Amino acid sequence: MNDATTSYDVIVVGAGAAGLLAATRAAECGARTLLLEKTPRAGTKILMSGGTRCNITHDTDRQGIIAAFGIKGQGRFLHSALAALGPRELVALIEAEGVPTQIEPGRGKIFPASNRATDVLGALLRRLERSGCQLALSEPLVEVHRDNEGFRLVTGRRELFCAKLILTTGGKSYPGSGSSGDGYRWLAELGHTIVTPRPALTPITTDAEWVRNLRGITIPDAIVRVVPRECLDDAANADSPRGPASPKSSRRVLAERRESVLFTHFGLSGPAILDVSRAVSGHAEPRSLDLQIDFLPDLRLEELDAQVRGECAVEGKRQLSSFVVRQLPRRLIETLTMQLGLPVTLRAAELSKVDRGRLVSIVKGARIPVGGVRGFQVAEVTAGGVSLAEVDSRSMESKLAPNLFLAGEILDLDGPIGGYNFQAAFSTAWLAGQSAAGL
Repeated sequence: MNDATTSYDVIVVGAGAAGLLAATRAAECGARTLLLEKTPRAGTKILMSGGTRCNITHDTDRQGIIAAFGIKGQGRFLHSALAALGPRELVALIEAEGVPTQIEPGRGKIFPASNRATDVLGALLRRLERSGCQLALSEPLVEVHRDNEGFRLVTGRRELFCAKLILTTGGKSYPGSGSSGDGYRWLAELGHTIVTPRPALTPITTDAEWVRNLRGITIPDAIVRVVPRECLDDAANADSPRGPASPKSSRRVLAERRESVLFTHFGLSGPAILDVSRAVSGHAEPRSLDLQIDFLPDLRLEELDAQVRGECAVEGKRQLSSFVVRQLPRRLIETLTMQLGLPVTLRAAELSKVDRGRLVSIVKGARIPVGGVRGFQVAEVTAGGVSLAEVDSRSMESKLAPNLFLAGEILDLDGPIGGYNFQAAFSTAWLAGQSAAGL
């Protein structure tokens, strides 16, 4: 028999969002549980998330979460996990620990009412402590071995033994939080396929100087498309959401998102950019791609053309960029005008029909060459990870290594911005914890 002080029913490795809830659930279900964390504190990534506000989940139901991940793709894998812990149950769990929540108006993001991620982490740590789970900090796992009785774990301090092992070591995003991809190596050694990890929900870079010169400008509502450069002539003909794009151009749009856009010193950021970034990071040749941005998605091309024509007729003596397309920042209009080769001092009466059409077209479909994406250091999540085909979605147990369970960002799961990724982490962790405890 192994020494009782080093032998557990369940050991959870990685005390992030998934690890905290997996360990809590396993202990609450009666398993003697140890939670290992290599850094000096638990939940570091929780504290960093949502601009230190922590976007816990989204104001939707289980089907809404599934749809966000793709009904026929990653979303299908989440059915059982969400049945175990859906968004309503997750909010109730946090609020039961004395942390009220709020829904961000118009966006559906759910945050703690205090807007402090520390409150969310405190709630999870209180429940973990009540569960009876032991928490070991600053104890990195070095090796994982399977033996006849379960698993033998070697840390920087000791050897540990467990009947069931749950790996919640995360992906590679925000490595400063401790998520450096350690789990991939151990899982590969146990036979698992690792879908190549890449940054997701990350800003996109460009070499276009005019874009970087607009740093600090935010467009609150825009449509961003990622399109292969040679396809943009087709994609540019796509109408606004109130009119369908041609089937040919729709097939060539690699990703599309309507949300806010922020110009930065390196390129572009903001929710719309973050959500389409996985299409860039997953592409074999990112520099062969362009972003196509519709800065006024509520107006059709012909409607915007009529608006500009009317304004020019009334304000013929005024400098074009000072009033035309009033919905957008003047600096943006000046820059787009210069991109068309038109002088900034051009007066409205001097704008030809052809140039008016060019101006309207660039507002509805500005083309920006992609340089790449920012790295894992600023990526909010990791795309890729353990192949979902090798994990039983009904229990989160490995199909290749019995009694090994996986949850959270270590899996090949990545959803859009808005709390979806935390929900997936919490739900898969809850299911993994209760499955490892034998329920």
